Amino acid sequence: MTPRFYLIILFMLSGCATYHPQPILPAALMNVFEARTLDNPALRRYVAAHCGGADVCAPGVWNFNTLTLAAFYFSPTLDVARAKQGISVAAIQTAGQRSNPVLRLPIGYTRNAVSGQSPYTYGLGLDIPIETADKRGYRMAQAQQLSNAARFNIGTVAWQIRSRLRGHMLNLYAASHRAQLLEQQIAKQQQIVAMLDKRLAVGAASAPEDNQAHIALARNQLDLVHTRQQAQDERAQIATTIGVPVVALAHIKIDFDTFERVYPAIPDNEARRQAVLNRADILSALSEYEASQAALQLAISRQYPDIHLGPGYTLDAGAHKFLLPVSGITLPLFNQNQGQIAEASARRKEMAARVNAVQAQAINDTDRAVQNYRTALTGLHLAEALLSAQRLQAQGLQKTYQAGATDRLTLALGQHALYVQKLADQTSLVQVQQNIGQLEDALQRPLSTTDFPAIPNTGDLK
Repeated sequence: MTPRFYLIILFMLSGCATYHPQPILPAALMNVFEARTLDNPALRRYVAAHCGGADVCAPGVWNFNTLTLAAFYFSPTLDVARAKQGISVAAIQTAGQRSNPVLRLPIGYTRNAVSGQSPYTYGLGLDIPIETADKRGYRMAQAQQLSNAARFNIGTVAWQIRSRLRGHMLNLYAASHRAQLLEQQIAKQQQIVAMLDKRLAVGAASAPEDNQAHIALARNQLDLVHTRQQAQDERAQIATTIGVPVVALAHIKIDFDTFERVYPAIPDNEARRQAVLNRADILSALSEYEASQAALQLAISRQYPDIHLGPGYTLDAGAHKFLLPVSGITLPLFNQNQGQIAEASARRKEMAARVNAVQAQAINDTDRAVQNYRTALTGLHLAEALLSAQRLQAQGLQKTYQAGATDRLTLALGQHALYVQKLADQTSLVQVQQNIGQLEDALQRPLSTTDFPAIPNTGDLK
């Protein structure tokens, strides 16, 4: 072989990839995680670039929209989904690769060579595979559809993160407001206990009545402790969902403006249409179905054999021989790829059934969420009516007390009953917001981006 030949081989191998180790050090990962804050300049640029407008994401304000973007930026779960989508993109490149030709170097030796002729035979040849029936095109189509499914799966994971974040933020919102109302109720209950203690001392109240007031006060105080503990836990859950340390939210003031609106009318048909058009799991299932169709086409195309061309040159005892054989043609004598075609056809039926199942689930989820929301909204209206009646009664007691027609204890008991009804009204408000979250999960779309009209909450949390 000539030196030029070896240089050509060396040049062909020089383009090969090399391995570079990337070890993972747990201590380094911990340091990176503990250094995460919401003041990260890169995060702020990301939030500014993806925000829906100045009125939605004001600078320095951390509300549901901006915290959701922070979760998309930091979430390790979303990083895993993105990495899987990267694998599917690389698979497109793999599917589009053409088979490399094979270099053949035939060398022979003739024991009874004619005197004066070289007994050695030297040769140089190639095996060039040629795919037929557009197999490469079907492989690429299948890989592309699977990549689309992986991309839609990113949307599904992102929505799951948003849903968890909304749930924990709603719980924190409910616990914070409940704690405020409980503090006011406890203050009023303490006044009632003090007045009953004095009356008991002079014989104007019974011991059971006084004991019941003390028990009610203790229960309210215990409820306040549990509510504050719940608020702390929900703040930690928010940090976990975002992907930052708990201390990163320690001094962050969270705006709960998202939970200050309700939607009075949500048509069933429009809600179903939104679900079918927007849910990422339906779009992913459709892409997987299209991939199964491409797989079936590929299985059918494999009935047709590929061709291998083998051009070559041989120096045989001084004779120059040029060859162009055609080889590698599979003869379909025992099977015509029926098994693979049957498997691919069955898999396509499975994917079609899965699309129908996912769509039916989406429609049922939407219908159930709409009905639950309407029921919760009716409960809110009833709670507001009761709160309004209780407020009028408290105002009436205040007037009769100022007129000297009632005593301070009766007034305090009426005001305490008002706080009890405010707590019930707040529970109804939270229930409505929980059902809004359920409906958004069914649609996989924020209601604020739909054409459904929104109005402010009319409940009284003060």
